[in-house]
Amino acid sequence: MSRPSRAEFPPPALITTTVELAALCERLRRESFVTVDTEFMRERTYWPELCIVQLAGTDEVAIVDAEAPGIDLAPLGALFADTAVTKVFHAARQDIEIFVLRFGVVPKPLFDTQIAAMVAGFGDQVGYDSLVSALTGAHIDKAHRFSDWSARPLSPAQATYAAADVTHLRGVYEKLRERLDKDGRLAWVAEEMDALANPATYRADPEAMWERLRPRTGNRRLLGVLRAVAAWREREAQKSNIPRQRMLKDEALLEIAATAPDTPEALARARGVTEGFARGKSGTGLLAAIAEAKALPDDRMPDAPNNRDAPRPSPALVSLLKVLLAAKCEQHHVAAKLVASSDDIERLALEDAPDLPALTGWRAEVFGTDALALKAGRISLGVDGRRVKLLRS
Repeated sequence: MSRPSRAEFPPPALITTTVELAALCERLRRESFVTVDTEFMRERTYWPELCIVQLAGTDEVAIVDAEAPGIDLAPLGALFADTAVTKVFHAARQDIEIFVLRFGVVPKPLFDTQIAAMVAGFGDQVGYDSLVSALTGAHIDKAHRFSDWSARPLSPAQATYAAADVTHLRGVYEKLRERLDKDGRLAWVAEEMDALANPATYRADPEAMWERLRPRTGNRRLLGVLRAVAAWREREAQKSNIPRQRMLKDEALLEIAATAPDTPEALARARGVTEGFARGKSGTGLLAAIAEAKALPDDRMPDAPNNRDAPRPSPALVSLLKVLLAAKCEQHHVAAKLVASSDDIERLALEDAPDLPALTGWRAEVFGTDALALKAGRISLGVDGRRVKLLRS
């Protein structure tokens, strides 16, 4: 039986009760796959506030009002745990984070059409509207992309916009899956889904948050204080459910780490730190974290990321490997970003046998094996017309 087109789908059903949601999920559990999307708000909170969940099956589409009074989303959790039904998302990471927070597990099995599109040759992180247009010929109206999804009632225009994402996604999934199956690349996507399905991917480690600030220093004692204040900010932001930048901006953390204040007066001199903050409960907690970090022995301090004293790869070799990566990915019609990152290329240039995904599985077939051969001098690069080609010794 042919799938209904976007125009053939009935108007979306608005689900506002647990009974309605349970009945919907029971029907969807008879499907081989369902498409899923969410709309959420995060501007004023640390944790994402789930507003609606959109779901589409073969011949129905529904909008679940996650903020409806008394609604219990447990039936949704049961659907996501049903391994007989593939859950299809586009750019799934933020959606999955919400469900991990709600249900403690990642929906399985999982299929992310953005990653699948990268494997299928649509470039790095192709936009959903572009993918829909390329594969189905439809066009997405993005006028409501920045709607306030927490406002009630939802307008008819919001409902139409929200439903369109999951109904078009069915066609995108089927077209991509057919193409990947024909090219023998479904296993490539499955490998990527395994990484995406790891719950640890969605749990922020407060002790590692300092690395995101990219400090330009090799002073390990300063880095120790930065690690402590960044971890303190992360835990306090989580506890208070406010954005970390609203708690303290990155610039303030870097200055505090550099000056390591030990009194409220000294803390208040940092940019973005008010007198009230410095003398209040938050300031007291932050100063305690600083003092604890300053008391640590040298061997407990973190190593500097990208230590300037560490050996650096040859820029020419890095450039050559990047050319090889681009050429091989062009040949195989796969996004270069999915095969190897810039950090991977630098490690590959510097180390003889680094432990990298690019040297295993399908990535080795596309790029890794030839990258090692290029380093060993067994192949070189030339030009054939307008394309880079490999010259084997």
